[in-house]
Amino acid sequence: MAKETINDPDLEWVQRAQEGDTRAFDELVVKFSPRLYAMVYHMTSNRDDTHDLLQDIFAKAYRSLKRFRGKSTFYTWIYSIATNMTLNFLKKRKRRAAQSLDDVDSGIQNDDAMVDLRHVANPRQQSGIHELQKKLNETLQSLSEDHRAVVTMFDIQGLPHAQISKILGISEGTVRSRLYYAHQQMQAHLTDYL
Repeated sequence: MAKETINDPDLEWVQRAQEGDTRAFDELVVKFSPRLYAMVYHMTSNRDDTHDLLQDIFAKAYRSLKRFRGKSTFYTWIYSIATNMTLNFLKKRKRRAAQSLDDVDSGIQNDDAMVDLRHVANPRQQSGIHELQKKLNETLQSLSEDHRAVVTMFDIQGLPHAQISKILGISEGTVRSRLYYAHQQMQAHLTDYL
C-alpha cells in the first residue's frame, strides 16, 4: 500500500524545526499566529486568555514537534492542538464559574486586531458596526463549546468540513449537523436585532 503524501508548503520549515532549528519554528509561529489568534479569540472572547493560550499552544506544539509525522499539513496539526486546548480551557473555565456575558471581555468591537479601522471616520457607521459585532459576539458566546468551535472554524476561519472533521476527530456529518444547529440558534438569537 502506497503511503499517502500530503502537499504541505511548510514541510521544509517543519523538518528544520524538528532537527533543532529554532528559527524555523519561529517562522511557523509568525506565519500561523494571526489565524490561530483569531480562532482562539473568537472562542474565548478574551484577549488575555487568547494570548496565554497561544503561548501554551505553541509551547505544546514545539514539545510535540518530533511526533509530527506529516499525515496532515502542519497547519491542520497545530490547528487541532489549538482547538483541543481551547475547548479544554473553556470547559475548565465553565466549571470554575458560570460566565455571564457581562464578564466577557468587551469583545471584538474593541480589539484593534479584529476591527476594520476604515469605518472610524464615520461615527454612525462605526456605532452600527460595533453594535452588530457586540451582538454577534454575544450570540457566538451563547453557543456550546462544540458548536462555537465548528462555527469559528467554518464561518470565521473558512475551513472546509473535511478539515474541521479531521481537527475535531468527528465525522463530516457531525460537523454539518453542529453547523446547522448552531446556525439555527444564532439566527433565533439575532432575530430581534435584525
